[in-house]
Amino acid sequence: MARGSASSEITPEVLLRAYACGIFPMAESVDDPTLFWVEPELRGIIPLDGFRVASRLARTVRSDAFTVTVDRDFSAVIDGCAAPQEGREDTWINRRIRDLYTSLYTMGHCHSVEVWQDDDLVGGLYGVSLGRAFFGESMFHRARDASKVALVHLVARLIAGGYTLLDTQYVTDHLRSFGAVEVPRMRYRALLDQALTDVADFAVLPVDRPVRGAEALAVFASE
Repeated sequence: MARGSASSEITPEVLLRAYACGIFPMAESVDDPTLFWVEPELRGIIPLDGFRVASRLARTVRSDAFTVTVDRDFSAVIDGCAAPQEGREDTWINRRIRDLYTSLYTMGHCHSVEVWQDDDLVGGLYGVSLGRAFFGESMFHRARDASKVALVHLVARLIAGGYTLLDTQYVTDHLRSFGAVEVPRMRYRALLDQALTDVADFAVLPVDRPVRGAEALAVFASE
């Protein structure tokens, strides 16, 4: 994994240029004020034409047991992603990360997916949108299947909007169950370069109201 220190002068514009070059920032811990650039030798992606939704999860999505929105409460989603979770006591989301990605959200280059149970935020994810690429940053859940439902809704939105690349940075067993694979750095760069030649539309599915599970699943059925 290639890695280098990130200048204290990093701005949202610099961050976008870094994504376009295939690198992204991380921090050692929430208390560490410094950032470093990361460029993995093997990059995690989920091929959008190979996304897998298990039948049990599809039933959960279709049941609308959760209410799913986008860009309604970005700050709460990044808070949830930064909070300790089972198997992850520390976080790489420090104050500089929060500020930078909140700026990207304000600029329209960062998006959140929120999963609600009644009025409680029980899961979600956020990531960066650039061209026809979406870079998944982090996800969290406080209820069973909440982050999985968020991912299904995200991928449906990306497919509907004409995205061609979903970058997960790394591959976990959780992501592998959805079809995530690792690709070598040069292959990733080729996919990224191709994705940056055009612009996708994150808002093809509604952004001003919750999206029902049947609406999201219909995108996969129409492929």
